[in-house]
Amino acid sequence: MAAISSPPLTQKALKVASPDTLHLVTDAPLPTLGQDDSVLIRVVCVAINPVDGKSAEMSPTPGATSGTDFAGIVVALHGDAKSRTETADTIKTGDRVMGFVFGNNPHVLGNGAFAEYVTLPRRFLWRVPDHMSLEAAASLPVGIASVGMALHYLRISMSSLLKAVSRSIAAPSASQPHDGAFDSDANVFILVYGGGTSTGAIAIQILKAAGFHPITCCSSESASRAKRLGAVATFDYQSATCGRDIRDYTNDSLTLAIDCLSESASMAICYEAMGSAGGRYVSLDPFPVRGCVRRSIVPDWICSFTQFGQSIPWAPPYNLDERPDDHRLAEEWYHLAQKLLDAELIEAPTLEIRRGGLLHVPEGVAAVKLGQIKRRKLIYRISEEVLP
Repeated sequence: MAAISSPPLTQKALKVASPDTLHLVTDAPLPTLGQDDSVLIRVVCVAINPVDGKSAEMSPTPGATSGTDFAGIVVALHGDAKSRTETADTIKTGDRVMGFVFGNNPHVLGNGAFAEYVTLPRRFLWRVPDHMSLEAAASLPVGIASVGMALHYLRISMSSLLKAVSRSIAAPSASQPHDGAFDSDANVFILVYGGGTSTGAIAIQILKAAGFHPITCCSSESASRAKRLGAVATFDYQSATCGRDIRDYTNDSLTLAIDCLSESASMAICYEAMGSAGGRYVSLDPFPVRGCVRRSIVPDWICSFTQFGQSIPWAPPYNLDERPDDHRLAEEWYHLAQKLLDAELIEAPTLEIRRGGLLHVPEGVAAVKLGQIKRRKLIYRISEEVLP
């Protein structure tokens, strides 16, 4: 393993300059290790997410570092973290890690993924498994975190998920219905709208590992991969009978839906697909209120940044108060998700890897915003240095 050099005093970072504009700063200070278990990470790869462009356009924080998903190498620990007794599971200097950070953050201007260095508490990092590249690792964090949050909002307990996942890891060929969060031993369907998206694909894999029966709406081009990842059935979102077909397939029993598109059309299909008893609908963005056409369905939406225990002081509707339950849930979920990663139960999406460093990242942000990146995750290599 190569030696880890001491961090410099300054770094390159992409800062929000004005609405929809990112500016490369070459002498930005490094983020500070502000929590007792926080670590400093040298960023090697970043992924581009829709939120990176959306937040800079709708809620720009001038001077804040942008960026969400990253993978890199731990180069320094907070002083208190150094003094703790380490176990085999403890993240330490030299480890390959991945995570996502609250970029464009009005609370902390100097910390974001689009930089040479980023800091996070160890409890909000995953160790990158040996079988996975840093490019692949950078494509996963916010998706994994979002799925965990969505399951929490669907009222599925972490303890039951842990039991089910442990069974899958112990006997990966076994296919058992999930029996921990529900009173029935019958097969439990969960609809994932957007199975061709990065987060949708992650949701399908996690639901399969937890013993659920994921079904998905996606394009015909994405259907075969969705089935390979674990979807028991796929439905073409362009079909005029999509919602009704799902309701027929599930025998009017569907009670849970995750909407990865969060649009009027996707919400309408989810609502039509749900059984007559109703259920819970969770979207990954604010949903259109006009879509709430059935009182028996409880709608909600998530913002994964609430996992960090802070308020979200962005423009409405993203101005959210602190949510302590989300923070507590996230710590449990990160532990469970590490097991899934180590067991190779989460596969990265198809990647488009670009080089050129931070200077060219704004081009990628614009491409994602314009919908030019389809069925793949855009990754930038920030550091060309050979690291362990």
